[in-house]
Amino acid sequence: MATLNSSSASTSGSKKRSFAEGQRMAKRKSYEKQAKRKKVKLVELTVFTQQLAAMLEAGLPLVSALEALEEQTENPVFQVIIRNVKNEVSAGRSFSDACGDYPKAFPNLFVSMVEAGEASGSLAEILDKTSTYFEDTVKLIKQVKGALVYPVVVIGLAVILVNVLLIFVIPVFADMFKDFGAELPKPTQILIGVSDFLKSYIVFLIGGIFGIIWLIKKFVATPKGRVVKDTLILKIPVVGELARKVNLSRFCRTYAILMRSGVPILRTLEIVASASGNVFVEAACKNVSKHISQGGQVSEVVADDPYFPPMVKHMTRAGEQTGNVDGMLVKVADFYDAEVDTLVKALTSLMEPLLICFLGIVIGGIVMAMFLPIFQLSSVVG
Repeated sequence: MATLNSSSASTSGSKKRSFAEGQRMAKRKSYEKQAKRKKVKLVELTVFTQQLAAMLEAGLPLVSALEALEEQTENPVFQVIIRNVKNEVSAGRSFSDACGDYPKAFPNLFVSMVEAGEASGSLAEILDKTSTYFEDTVKLIKQVKGALVYPVVVIGLAVILVNVLLIFVIPVFADMFKDFGAELPKPTQILIGVSDFLKSYIVFLIGGIFGIIWLIKKFVATPKGRVVKDTLILKIPVVGELARKVNLSRFCRTYAILMRSGVPILRTLEIVASASGNVFVEAACKNVSKHISQGGQVSEVVADDPYFPPMVKHMTRAGEQTGNVDGMLVKVADFYDAEVDTLVKALTSLMEPLLICFLGIVIGGIVMAMFLPIFQLSSVVG
């Protein structure tokens, strides 16, 4: 009997182990599929680059460093990517080529910097520069996002509150006002009409909003849509200037870090264009590339482009005259980062009173329209 019990227990244990193993294999296959198409967050890539640079500077071989990073990375998809890159490097491929197989995880800038580091024999130093660049980019993105979070949250809550009032609260007052037997004030009639419309068509309205957002996303993904989007953003007061300074900072910093790392200038311009995400910067990079191929200089194209302010033009020309273009552009990028920081703080402080006024007008208007018949109760009843 004991033998039977132990046999059944061992069978049950083996089934559980095989089931758990099957689940692990299924997850691993899922992560393998996601590795090619899932984007790795810039924050995770920054940490990876920092740690890899530190390990290489300490004298650890590249494969051992990748193995250590594979074990300590929490993102399972990124873990699979690092393992695959490590295996490719162990098999004899260069690190840059192996990273190039995963463009969603390692952008062109990272791959080109690694390639330059491998060619010059200073991979650790260049990875350290790359991690500093990523840190500055993450900081800039957080600044801009931080300025947008507060107004978006407040406006979102206001929209939800207004809809709750219109769909659930106003109908109660509307039923009460029907018993008055007299014509209601015009604002109250409009409010009840809006409430009836939302109650009847809220589902279609939400569907229409999602449909419009989907169509806008599809349009913005096209070349013409990108031009329209960037042009419209540039024309928005304050926001357009903020976006422009962010793009200029990214252009200058990316150009400088690539040139300092020994990446060829035409390849640098190609990477800067793809990393910018802005049609005006992309067009400028193409013009600069064409002009340099014909023996010209960067400042000559930048001087004729209205998207670039005079400061960028003068600093670029001064850098070409002194042979220190990358140093000058880093100073320009630092200047625009400080400008963005100041503009974001000013925008945030300006948003607070504007949002309070907006909420006061909207919510106050609804409340006044609801209670107006009650304020005029004596005349309505009479």
